Amino acid sequence: MTLRKGRDLGDSYIHARDNGPERAGPGIRSVMGLAWRLQRGTLVGWCFTAAVLGLVAGALGPVIRDALVGNPSIAELISRLVPVKANMIDLFTTAMLGLGGVMAAAAGIQAVLRLRVEEVEGRAELLLSVPTPRIRWLTGTLAVAALSTAAIPVITGAVAATVLAVSQAGGSSPDIVVAASLAHVPAALVFPALTALVFAFTPRLSSPVGWAALGAALVLAQFGELLGLPAWLRDLSPFRHSSAMPVETFNLQGALLMSGTALIVAALAGRAIYRRDLTVP
Repeated sequence: MTLRKGRDLGDSYIHARDNGPERAGPGIRSVMGLAWRLQRGTLVGWCFTAAVLGLVAGALGPVIRDALVGNPSIAELISRLVPVKANMIDLFTTAMLGLGGVMAAAAGIQAVLRLRVEEVEGRAELLLSVPTPRIRWLTGTLAVAALSTAAIPVITGAVAATVLAVSQAGGSSPDIVVAASLAHVPAALVFPALTALVFAFTPRLSSPVGWAALGAALVLAQFGELLGLPAWLRDLSPFRHSSAMPVETFNLQGALLMSGTALIVAALAGRAIYRRDLTVP
């Protein structure tokens, strides 16, 4: 009672925290900067996971090679599954880098789905109430998604190459390993572009369609032949057009096809975003 009598109405003895600066910093005065500010924490998490994957790829390669030396039956089985002649470290590295490509696609999808979160929670309406073109809103997030998609394979390949070089385990040279990780980027870029296209047409379906497309593509690429699916159906998976380096040579045609597909789908999303109103659940 005594304390209450000593203060003014609406005031307090403990000074309230400031709400922040009146103006935004230089880094978030553009749509691109805002998209980066919103997603940089998520990207750091993905990069950490990619580093762990690269560490596993580099550290377990020699262990698996030594284990297979004493078990010729497993080595023969692997040679039948992978008819290309390559040492076991390269085979294991190829598999782990392929997993890094899947993670890259997932990171890109999650970045694009941030648009849906902003729309549902009402912040997109506030952003677009000022003279901000929708195409800039979309392309800013797509740029961050592309950065995320490229960063995951680079980190995975760099860490794996470093560990393999330090351990002197053999296999391909570090530059080949990093190039092998980058070979998965074109296919991974298709998925955030596809998610953006679905968001532009039917935003409520962007999340289920984006994740379902990634799951279906993974099944078609990894198990399509085992399930006896026709070649044309398996080729619908973007991962089928990625180069399985360093076991295989670089597939320039496949990389150009996937890069062109991602650009075309992203352009269609940019055109379609103008044709709908903002929605809420």
